[in-house]
Amino acid sequence: MKPVAFDYYAPASSEEALATLAELGYDGKVLAGGQSLIAAMNFRMSRPAALVDLNNVPELAYINPTAEGGLAIGTMTRVSDVEHSEEVARRFPLLTEVAKFIAHPQIRRRGTFGGAIAHADPAGQLPGISLLMNMKCLLKSSEGERWVDAPDLIIGPFMTVIEPQEMLSEIVLDPFPARTGCKYVQVARQSGGYAQSAVGAIVTLDENGVCQASRVVLMGVYEIPILSEKAAEVLVGNKPSPEVYAAVAEAVQAEIDPATDLAATAEYRRSITRTLAVRCLTEAFERARKGA
Repeated sequence: MKPVAFDYYAPASSEEALATLAELGYDGKVLAGGQSLIAAMNFRMSRPAALVDLNNVPELAYINPTAEGGLAIGTMTRVSDVEHSEEVARRFPLLTEVAKFIAHPQIRRRGTFGGAIAHADPAGQLPGISLLMNMKCLLKSSEGERWVDAPDLIIGPFMTVIEPQEMLSEIVLDPFPARTGCKYVQVARQSGGYAQSAVGAIVTLDENGVCQASRVVLMGVYEIPILSEKAAEVLVGNKPSPEVYAAVAEAVQAEIDPATDLAATAEYRRSITRTLAVRCLTEAFERARKGA
């Protein structure tokens, strides 16, 4: 199929892009990598009246260290650049680990880091990981800018708090505390496919080996990624153990509502989520003990 007719704009700077978005209002839609949006337009699931292409705005593509020890990533940075960045691998190896699961190398070379988050595809890895890592998102418009935490950014499938005149400009990742470990696991029907279920975890231990803080995200088992409250209730204040991991795997069942579709049944998704939760937490805590 082909998309419906639309107007096309190719600004050469952020200022020009924001001015164009302000003029277009609800008729405008930002085009970043286009690996998801163009497919949706071809199937006429998305019908923007105009596209504002950011691919001629090089100032939006960068990976810069922050003064606090984290990283600032421009919205137009390609996923493959994040995947192969030495700075990312050194400071946030979880991102390097996750990137390898995103589609295929050709898609990662074209798809953008910020575009994937702003698109808020519930089956995509990066929207869920943005919640897990509590990324800070800089939204800009011709009238100013504002910061939004990733858990507050996504409000539904393909829905965010980004206003029509705004664009996601930058994503900031804060450094992890000492004795923190991370892990991401998923099950898909084939390499590069969407996850039937996925679990990501970031855990921090205190000096006595007790869980001090935890963030667990569940993906592919609800209409949007879930930042689990049940997992934190079980983990924080306890020493990690197989029994604690199993308790988490059971507790999160109350938070998920998986669907049955061509990829998997709801029953299978529930079952595999139990296994993935235990596997993910086991490795995350092991990495925390080693200081990885």
